[in-house]
Amino acid sequence: MKKLLELIRNKYFLTVVGFAVWMMFFDRNDMISQYEYRSQVNKLQQEKDFYTKEIATVQKDLKELDSNLNTVEKFAREKYFMKRDNEDVFVIVNGEQKN
Repeated sequence: MKKLLELIRNKYFLTVVGFAVWMMFFDRNDMISQYEYRSQVNKLQQEKDFYTKEIATVQKDLKELDSNLNTVEKFAREKYFMKRDNEDVFVIVNGEQKN
C-alpha cells in the first residue's frame, strides 16, 4: 500500500498519466477521432474496390462492343429493351417472394 501511495505522489508518474489522459481524450487526434478516421478509410477503400471492379467490367463491355456489331445489337436489346420496327418486346418481371 505504501509503494502505491508513493507511486501516486511521484511527479513523473503523474505527468505521464496526465499526458496519456490528455492524448487519449482531449487532443485533436484522440482515440475516438482515430477510430472514426480508420472507419472512414475502410469505407472508402471498399468503395474504391467496388468502382475498380465496375470500371473493369465496363471496359470489357466496351471492348466487346467496339469489336463486334452483333454484340452492339445484343447489348441494346438486353440492357435498353430496344427493338426493330416490326417487333414487339415483352418484359417479364418476377414478383417478390413472400416470406
